[in-house]
Amino acid sequence: MTKGLVVIPCMALAAMLAACSGGGTGAAGDVSDGANATPADPAFVAENEAWRAQRRESLLKPDGWASLIGLHWIELNAHYVGSGATNGIRLAKGPEKMGMLQRQGSKVTLAPEEGAALTVDGQPAKDRFELHSDRAETPTVVGFDDGKGQLMLIERGGRRALRVKHAEAATLTGLGPLDYWPADPTWRVGARFVPHPPGKTIPIMDILSMQDAQPNPGVVEFERGGASYQLEALEGEDGGLFLIFADRTSGHDSYAAGRYLYTGAPAADGTVIVDFNRAYNPPCVFTDYATCPLPPPENRLDLAVTAGEKKYVKPGA
Repeated sequence: MTKGLVVIPCMALAAMLAACSGGGTGAAGDVSDGANATPADPAFVAENEAWRAQRRESLLKPDGWASLIGLHWIELNAHYVGSGATNGIRLAKGPEKMGMLQRQGSKVTLAPEEGAALTVDGQPAKDRFELHSDRAETPTVVGFDDGKGQLMLIERGGRRALRVKHAEAATLTGLGPLDYWPADPTWRVGARFVPHPPGKTIPIMDILSMQDAQPNPGVVEFERGGASYQLEALEGEDGGLFLIFADRTSGHDSYAAGRYLYTGAPAADGTVIVDFNRAYNPPCVFTDYATCPLPPPENRLDLAVTAGEKKYVKPGA
């Protein structure tokens, strides 16, 4: 694989195509275009507008997903890192010579080059230091270019890579508009959470065709148009759920590889609100350097979810 570039392998493309074609259970061919959507009250619309503004604000953060400028897999036990042409890991932005990256067993360290002006978790870096990955409780953040750039170690499928962000990334400074279906209260669905036995996992493939077993606390069941549907849930935040799904709009009005959605924590009786108006695009829509998880086969709905974020059109495309 070319360093710094994410190439979408055939397996991932196949998953995307499967997402486009639908699947799962429910009324086949339910492709409602939302023309008969129930008019939303002003408070509901205002809440969704506030969520959308927050969504865009998060993408525009100097270290948000749109700031990614590189994903460099660590192939050797030692690499020089920097933006100069003589480096084994060549960054798109940053010091010409950042330092020497070394891999020793499970440990990855970086020895800063003199004059590189790096920081480690906000403090000046002087000597060799260890990089703790995104799987650690406190991942190491390496700063450069007076804080405009960040570098982190990530682990995916048993491999490790450097993920690089920069506040002057073209994908961030040139971020285009986000498009949505009109806010529709009928897509704020009252669902039921059915827990799985403790410790259950589900295999999740990412866009690099790397598979990882993710905690799978249960399934979310809901109805639409008189038909029943299910979504396998991953662990969310604060007891909530994380849903990765594709539907009949995938590859058409929405992103081919699916969308993401968070819910709050299910109530004691298992009820949970699934607001499809807040379904959003994964980071790989905006950058070539993300490792987005794809929907499991169980979460490809035979249903047109005409709510939430539509396909992103890059400026100039």
